[in-house]
Amino acid sequence: MNMQKVIRVSSRRQEKGKLIVPLLKGLVYTLKNLFSKKVTILYPEHRRAVSKRWRGLHRLKTDENGELKCVACGLCAVICPPEAIRMTPYEEDGGTRYPLEFFIDEIRCIYCGFCQEACPKDAIELTGVYDYVDYTRADLQFDIEKLKRPEDFIFKGK
Repeated sequence: MNMQKVIRVSSRRQEKGKLIVPLLKGLVYTLKNLFSKKVTILYPEHRRAVSKRWRGLHRLKTDENGELKCVACGLCAVICPPEAIRMTPYEEDGGTRYPLEFFIDEIRCIYCGFCQEACPKDAIELTGVYDYVDYTRADLQFDIEKLKRPEDFIFKGK
């Protein structure tokens, strides 16, 4: 047997005691965190602040007269990847367009923000409301009236 082809495994092992130091460092870190003060937020009385870029429930914006800014162009519904937006456009005799029906299925929505980016009139936005909960699927389908006031649906506790 040729000795040049023999692999010596023992020469590749670490020296004794080299594994104890990382183990002790890990134990010290664990003990330090075990006895430190815990960070707890008393939800829902105190809420964690969300980033300005946070994308929560949708809002349909209104102008200074209280009318929807939406002109029912349908770009938000077309660009929506999960097809969570449905709308029925309506045009008056004077050429004014507005949505007759506007629905967003909040369960189906992935909160990507494409609808907000695509809107030419800046009529839809994603708010900071992140804790809307309900028991039925129908309550998570937002129509025009719910979309005007998403802050009313913030979880307030029992």
